[in-house]
Amino acid sequence: MGNTRYSIDKANLSTFRHAKLLYISTSKYEDDWQSIPHSHAFSELFFVTDGKGFFIAESEEFPVRSNDLILINPHVQHTEKSMDASPLEYIVLGIEGLSFSAEDMPSSSNILSAETISGTVYKFNISNSNFYTYLNIMLEEVSKKDGLYEEVSQNLLEILLIYILRHGSIAITENTSTVLTRECLQIKNYLDSHYAEDITLDTLADLTHMNKYYIAHAFAEHIGLSPINYLLQKRIQEGKYLLEATTHSIADISSMLGFSSQSYFSQAFKKAVGQTPAQYRKQQEQKGQ
Repeated sequence: MGNTRYSIDKANLSTFRHAKLLYISTSKYEDDWQSIPHSHAFSELFFVTDGKGFFIAESEEFPVRSNDLILINPHVQHTEKSMDASPLEYIVLGIEGLSFSAEDMPSSSNILSAETISGTVYKFNISNSNFYTYLNIMLEEVSKKDGLYEEVSQNLLEILLIYILRHGSIAITENTSTVLTRECLQIKNYLDSHYAEDITLDTLADLTHMNKYYIAHAFAEHIGLSPINYLLQKRIQEGKYLLEATTHSIADISSMLGFSSQSYFSQAFKKAVGQTPAQYRKQQEQKGQ
């Protein structure tokens, strides 16, 4: 009887102690594609499972196709576009606590051939099926939620990251500092851009993958206002501009700013400014005469 035994030279602790899997999701183009540039305070890993399209990062556009792996660093504006004739399908991982950078080192194999986009996004095409297999196992774990599925998914993430290190000329750096300030910045940027939308603490919790009560406390500590009060302040500021620079009715401005009613807009405006919207507009008109 033949017997082959392989010894493990040393038992190492986790290579990525601070990297945390936030989510895994699948997407498929079905005529309702929302191609909106956005960014996150964490890294993302895209793996294209089928189709063709384009990825846009920091205003640069580059083609993507099946088996392409795209690594996106935190705070990088990005989005994707699908080709109608060959719709995009992909798997996405949200990963907190790490970032990617290019390394001038030869790849140890031809499995991953890196292409750098803007110095913040990296693309590979993977010819080995194991990477896709690991992703599918992770999807199965998080969908079934059997016992200890979080630990299994986290360990699979480490396998994927080691695979990238082993076969590509990419360095992975763990960020051991707190993510709190980055998350607050993400919320602030979101409120600045989407102030006219119906935004609640639940909206921000879904955006950042954080507890909504913790978000409220952390944002107030770092920004000086709760997220809802900051949103209200932003709407009032924009309201002052619209009252000064446009001839829109107060009812239309109220709606444009995302207020539920004109009376609520007037009440909030007077509390913040000391005048009703009509009084403020009249005063500004008199100053311009």
